Amino acid sequence: MAVRVSAIADDFEREGFGDNPIFEAIVAGRQSETVDLCLFFDSFSSWDGGHGPYAQDLFVADSAGGLGLGQPFLVEAAAIAGRRGGAYLRLSVDTDNALAQRFHERIGLRRSPTERIYQVHDEEFVEFAGSAKGAKA
Repeated sequence: MAVRVSAIADDFEREGFGDNPIFEAIVAGRQSETVDLCLFFDSFSSWDGGHGPYAQDLFVADSAGGLGLGQPFLVEAAAIAGRRGGAYLRLSVDTDNALAQRFHERIGLRRSPTERIYQVHDEEFVEFAGSAKGAKA
């Protein structure tokens, strides 16, 4: 799988550690290496009328694979949300990441039979957003 990350440290500092952070993260490390990361943010379900965390990223370094670090991080994100009145945990998995899909099913998460994610990025996003009446692109 090709690496698609273009974010830099400044992006995380600006969006997660300013006056109005838009995400939270649980991080574990060993020596100078980050071995696990769960980055999440609150989302609202208009269907259920409640909120819960959307786990945007769950990363476990190859050197920490098999140590059982992924599940506790998702559980902690759910527990944080639960203490705040949250009622669900959501995430998505790349269609070609069978290992992650099996992991999520093994720990009790279920694939939604009714949803498919659509997205628009980069220049296409600018064009899409600019198509709104009165928008400045």
